Amino acid sequence: MGIRLTTPGLLAALVLALAVWMLHSFIPALLVACVAAVASWPLYVRLAVPLRRHMSRGAISVVFTLLISALVLVPLLFACGALVAKASALLLEVAAADKQGIGVPPWLESVPLAGPWLAEHWRSELARPGGLWTWAEHHANPAALLAWIQGFGQFMGRQLVIVGLAVLALFFLYQEGESLARQIKRALLDLVGERAKAYVSVAARAVRASANSMLVVALFDGLASGVAYAIAGVPDPVTWAAITGLLALVPFLGYGAVAAAALELTMTGSASAALLALLFGCAILFCGDKVVRPFAARDGTQLGFVWILMGCLGGFQALGLVGVVIGPVVLTLARELWAERMRTPDEAPAAVRFVRRA
Repeated sequence: MGIRLTTPGLLAALVLALAVWMLHSFIPALLVACVAAVASWPLYVRLAVPLRRHMSRGAISVVFTLLISALVLVPLLFACGALVAKASALLLEVAAADKQGIGVPPWLESVPLAGPWLAEHWRSELARPGGLWTWAEHHANPAALLAWIQGFGQFMGRQLVIVGLAVLALFFLYQEGESLARQIKRALLDLVGERAKAYVSVAARAVRASANSMLVVALFDGLASGVAYAIAGVPDPVTWAAITGLLALVPFLGYGAVAAAALELTMTGSASAALLALLFGCAILFCGDKVVRPFAARDGTQLGFVWILMGCLGGFQALGLVGVVIGPVVLTLARELWAERMRTPDEAPAAVRFVRRA
C-alpha cells in the first residue's frame, strides 16, 4: 500500500485537518448519526422501496428519522423520568420522616463489628427531629454541591445539543446516504485499492453487530433484574426492571437504578432483601456488560471475547456512549488489516474471506 505525498495531496490533507479541527466539537453527534444510519440502513431500504410510490424521498427520510429517534429516545426518557420520580418520592419520604426523627433501623445493630457503634451514632445524629437536615448542613459543602449542579447542568445541556445535531445529521444521512456511500467508496478505492470494498462491508457488519448487542444487553438486564427484584420483594418490580434495562443501554447507568431500588427496599425495613437485590442486580449488570455484550457482538466482529470487552470499555472511555459501538468496529478493522499483513502470498485477503463467509 504505497501512498505518495504530492503538493496537492499535502494541501488537501491540510484542508481536511482544518475541517476536522473546526468540527471536532460536533464529532460525537456525527458519530452517533453515522452509527444509527449504518445500523438501521437495511431496514430503511426495505421500508423505503414500497413507500416511494406514495411519498417523496425527503418525506421518507423525515418519517424514518423521527421513527428511529423515537425508538431510541422515548425509552431512555421514560427510564430517566421514572427514576427521577422514584427518587423524588423517596426524598419526600425521607424529609417527612426527618421531621419526627428517623428511628434506628432494627437491622442496624445486628451488623457485625460496627453495628452497635453505627446504631449509637445514628441515635445521636438522626433520631431527633430535624437531625438529618442538621447533619447535612454540617457535613455538606455548599460550594462543592453548587459546582456539581452547575457541571451536571452543563453536561446535560451539551448532551441535548449532541442529540439535536445527531437527529439533524441522521436526516441528512438518510436523504443523501446512497450518494455519500458511493463517494466514500470511490475515495477509499483511490487510497486503498480494491480491498476497500471488503473493509467497508466488514465495518458495516461490525457496526450493526455492536449496535444490536446493546439491545440484547438491555433486554437481558431488564428481564433478569425483574426476576431478581420480584424475588427480593422490591416494590413495583416491573417498573424497576424497565428502568434498569433501559438505563443499561448506557454502561454503568444501570447500577444507579439497582442502587435506587435497593434503597427503596431499605426504607421499608428489609435490609437483607435490599442487600440481596443490590448484589443480584450488580451481578446481572456485570454479566450483561462483560459477558452478554461481547458474546452478542462476536459473530459480527469476528473478535474474541476479551477484545470485544476491551473495545467496548476503551471506546466508552474515549468517545462516551457511541464509543461502545465504535470501539469494537475499530478493533475489527485493525484485526482485518493485521490478518492481511500476515497472510502468505497465495492466500486471499482476510477481509475478502470474511465478506465471502457473510
